[in-house]
Order: sequence, then C-alpha cells, then structure tokens
Amino acid sequence: MKYLIVGLGNIGDEYQNTRHNIGFRVVDAYAASKQVGFVDGRYGFTARCREKNAELVLLKPSTFMNLSGMAVRYWLQKENINIENMLVVVDDLNLPFGTLRLRMKGSDGGHNGLKNIESCLMTPNYSRLRFGIGNDFSRGHQIDFVLSEWLDEEQKAIPDYLVVTNRIISSFCLQGMERTMNMFNKK
Repeated sequence: MKYLIVGLGNIGDEYQNTRHNIGFRVVDAYAASKQVGFVDGRYGFTARCREKNAELVLLKPSTFMNLSGMAVRYWLQKENINIENMLVVVDDLNLPFGTLRLRMKGSDGGHNGLKNIESCLMTPNYSRLRFGIGNDFSRGHQIDFVLSEWLDEEQKAIPDYLVVTNRIISSFCLQGMERTMNMFNKK
C-alpha cells in the first residue's frame, strides 16, 4: 500500500518557526525518524520511506498554504494513491495548543489550505490530523497570530508532541484511520 502524508505550511525562512507551519514540522520530524531527506519536485518537497509493508510519500507543498490543493491533487495522481490513503497535517486555531485531533472528513474550519484542498479534490472526505495552536489573539489579529513564532514554552513542548505525531502517522498507515482515531483522539 502507498500513502501520501501531507504537512501544510508556507515555504521560506520567514515562515519556518511559525504556528502555521506545524504541518511542515510534523512531516520533517517523521522524515528525520526514518533518516530520509526531502527533494525539491513539482509543487513541493517530497521524501520517501517505508513503515513495514507501507510505502509513504511525505509532501511539503511549495505552493504556499492557500494553494495547497494543487500540490495534493498532483501528487495523489502522480503516485496513484487513493484519497483514503492520504493524511493531511494542519494547524488548528480552534484547538488548545498541543491538542491532536484526527478526523476522517470534515469542514475546512476556516483554514485556507484545507479549503483549497477540498476545492481541488472536490470533496471534504479525506483524513486530517489537526494540531492545536490555540487562539490567544485579539479580534482581527488571526493572521498575525498564525504567522507568528511559537512562545518559548510552546517551542519547548513541541518535540514531545512530534513523538506522538510520528506514532499517529505510523498507526494511520499500518492500522487505518478508525483504529488510529480510537487510540489517539482523547476526550
């Protein structure tokens, strides 16, 4: 089986340590755990690895967040991967910092990256891992918040969450989304 694991973010040094780029950080951490590097390709940076009998294509779109769907559609088609075998990792303002929530489908929740993926794939029915970034911003400053860097205490906690996201990605590929949701979605 082949899987596409997509981490959403924006390319460029100015975005590297921002909340909006947690998707990139998650797939970077997974690639590091498998000792593989990313190569620049059409619409994104990809890395390839295995999880037992599963072949994984890790993707960091280079289209910027709001056009992520172009990269997702291209790599699903190029690699001949079923949409059921795709997991999109995304930041979520509606969840407290560090909350990890898996969903098999759903709304874009106001997230422009998810909105574009849904538009390009013509369906909201794809798996996603939402990483809570909190919502500690004043009215009208949402964009500033998601594009700001993590607080020191958040930055220190992220490596522990990345250990969990590595386990989630592995479970998604080996056990499927339903079992993975049962194991990792905490009430």
